[in-house]
Amino acid sequence: MSDKSTVVLVHGFWGGAAHWSKVILELKRKGYPSIRAVELPLTSLADDAERTRKMVAQVDGPVVLVGHSYGGAVISQAGNLPNVAALVYIAAFAPDAGESPGGITQEHPPIAAANLAPDSDGYLWVQADKFHESFCQDLTPDEGYIMGITQKAPLASTFGDAVSAPAWKHKPSWYQISSEDRMIAPENQQRMSARLGARKVIELAASHASLASRPAEVAALIDEAARATA
Repeated sequence: MSDKSTVVLVHGFWGGAAHWSKVILELKRKGYPSIRAVELPLTSLADDAERTRKMVAQVDGPVVLVGHSYGGAVISQAGNLPNVAALVYIAAFAPDAGESPGGITQEHPPIAAANLAPDSDGYLWVQADKFHESFCQDLTPDEGYIMGITQKAPLASTFGDAVSAPAWKHKPSWYQISSEDRMIAPENQQRMSARLGARKVIELAASHASLASRPAEVAALIDEAARATA
């Protein structure tokens, strides 16, 4: 199975690499021998894109670069490396040049926007007792509780960091819309996915955490992107 691309997974705000755990197991079952999950600092788009570039550059061979949520902005900024064969957006931001996740969010504020809370150090949190209903309402309450306690908050300023040269203008792209998303408005996802000229767009009746609630469908889309660009 060594002819398969390496899949590099990029998490978003309020999560870490472990948010991909169920997708990783699905990809393993599909025979992917090389799967990597970036752990972002969430301190700035520049920092996060550089961390991702370094991981992609360590791969000898083609890469399918996958971003969830804010991770979509990261793969848009970092995805122009020559060995990136495909981009896959999972309920994700796909900013154009000069656009930021925060600017896109303001176009259609999500349902859970009121549940975000900044702290005195400049980090932005989802209120832990509102995490389940905001981020992952289609997971169990216990799963939502754990995600809320272990969330990785970004520096709030990262929301305003704009993409400069989006890779989706040069790389084939795939997109998964979450129709029940309370963190990125589905209207924004529909607009961004249409603008990508994506090879394929699928819509799941899922929360923002579709990578955890619908891992089989998410892994199937990643597999389709890998096969199409092999």
